[in-house]
Amino acid sequence: MKKFEKVLDAFMRFLMAVAMLALVAGGTWQIFTRWVMNNPSTVTDEFLRYVLIWASFLGSAYCFYRDEHLSLTLVTDRAKGPFKVILSVFIEACILFFVIYVFIYGGIAQVKNASNVSPVMHISYKFLFSVEPICGVLIVLARVLKYIQMFAAKGEKTA
Repeated sequence: MKKFEKVLDAFMRFLMAVAMLALVAGGTWQIFTRWVMNNPSTVTDEFLRYVLIWASFLGSAYCFYRDEHLSLTLVTDRAKGPFKVILSVFIEACILFFVIYVFIYGGIAQVKNASNVSPVMHISYKFLFSVEPICGVLIVLARVLKYIQMFAAKGEKTA
């Protein structure tokens, strides 16, 4: 399990690094063409918009993987005993339901129904929208890994 976790971590970090490199390179080129050549690149503008969308989704999936996402713990921090456990399970179930229904199911439906192409780069919107179900699967994998680790840690405490 640890090997799979390391591979998943390395894969997600690599994707984010590529996205950030593309943002820096594209932004630099956009600045160069705008200020030095006085002719801003329209392709770069659209490219940066798409890469930013991908980087945002991948970053959110990685935050879920590392369990460093933004969460409101006002109620769960004050809960104690069995109520805290029930509340935590309910919150995790809501997260999984949302990710499976919106990101994966809705994302796949969005990819299937996308028929337009981008105006400048002529790339299908199916490619742009495909990041949603991909990141949904990554988030579900991250949550499942978290659950396995939690149950393994509880099993070690009781043994």
